[in-house]
Amino acid sequence: MAIIGAILGDIAGSQFEFTRPDDLDWQHCELFTDKCHFTDDTVMTLATKMAVFNKGSFTKYYREFGRQYPHAGYGGMFHWWIKHNDEGPYGSFGNGSAMRCSYIGEHYQLIPDVRVYARMSADCTHNHEEGIKGAVVTAVCINLAKNGKSKEDIYEYVSTEYPSSKYKYGIDQTLDSYRETYKWDVTCQGSVPVAIRCFLESESYESFIRNVLSLPCDTDTLCAIGGGIAEEFYHGTGFDEDTLLRRYLDNNLYRIVKM
Repeated sequence: MAIIGAILGDIAGSQFEFTRPDDLDWQHCELFTDKCHFTDDTVMTLATKMAVFNKGSFTKYYREFGRQYPHAGYGGMFHWWIKHNDEGPYGSFGNGSAMRCSYIGEHYQLIPDVRVYARMSADCTHNHEEGIKGAVVTAVCINLAKNGKSKEDIYEYVSTEYPSSKYKYGIDQTLDSYRETYKWDVTCQGSVPVAIRCFLESESYESFIRNVLSLPCDTDTLCAIGGGIAEEFYHGTGFDEDTLLRRYLDNNLYRIVKM
């Protein structure tokens, strides 16, 4: 399940979101500690699931879950949007649209449906073209991985969306080069191709997470964005998922994962 990959990625990355030491031993550090917790990435991922599951409004469920978990770590504009029913989309291209869409790539079989619903999930807040693209590309990559496509297939698709000729952080750049040049970036265009590159150069779900931790980045969100792709591609996370979900989620969120 892509949502489990996204959620465990969020939790593993949460301990370093704002406190990643420069000398972090990312190859050997413990991934699930007492410093880990779920964030807004998990909350909104499960809000997306409920909207799709109940054939409801993304706007309704994002506001409902946001108000139920008001201290999960939302960005300022999104937090304001949650609290005000009359607020419409605000042109965001932040990475929040990409971190919450994993269930869409997992749930829908056909790519045209994935594109439509990923766009809808973004458009209620992140209606900038880059905010929409981030959600669509993430969800399509999850769908490709779920349906047995190779890393070469996924790379070929993403290279049409995020080439270095148009983007500072293009998918064609290596992870080693990112380790030298990448700077903290919370935009879709600065997060999605980098998270996918971390997946492309991984050998397992765990090595994907460690690749993300090797960068000075928005760790929980990049782990959530690529975590759904990695989980589907590797057919699991390799961790005791149920034990981790019970450890870090409350009963309500755990129940929704298991629905």
